[in-house]
Amino acid sequence: MANIRALHSVGESIVTFLNNTYPGGAGMPACRFQLVSSGYLDAQTEGENGVVSLFLYRATVNEHLRQQRPDRMSPEQAAPLGLDLHFLLSAWFDNAVDELVSMAWAMRQLHQHPILDASSLSPDGGWSPEEVIQLIPSELSTEDMMRIWDALKPSYRLSVSYIARRVRVDPDVIDAGRPVVARRLIWGEPSGSAP
Repeated sequence: MANIRALHSVGESIVTFLNNTYPGGAGMPACRFQLVSSGYLDAQTEGENGVVSLFLYRATVNEHLRQQRPDRMSPEQAAPLGLDLHFLLSAWFDNAVDELVSMAWAMRQLHQHPILDASSLSPDGGWSPEEVIQLIPSELSTEDMMRIWDALKPSYRLSVSYIARRVRVDPDVIDAGRPVVARRLIWGEPSGSAP
């Protein structure tokens, strides 16, 4: 389980993995991978070249973790929030060869390495040692893809969707002390005392 930085940590970990494994040179186009926000896409990406962006366009509650109960040994502790993160990987190049080669390479990398474990997740997420995030391709209809791009200001770019599954965000820590139910206070002078 992770802290509230988990969503950013997953996106940053994917981008770091792709940047660290990209084979510069050897006939490959110059390329960098970048985690972007919707505000960045609206303002700046139209002029970008040589970038493959990763954009979190949707977060949903994981259907299998939705009804997860808290640990029986600590019933006062709430269950973690289980999320699926929907990412859009988009190529920003000014020619078809660079766009298609870099996108094909990124898709192949994520196909060959679909698991992010605690050793490949950035530490700012506060991940537990047994944590595993699975990356799976997501099939978006043409209509859904166009709706996403219509909501953004840049023109459509070659894109593919992925889901990072089973991201679990820890609840706030609850103090172990028991709540105060009642308290007696006596106001005034005790009975039987002399004036």
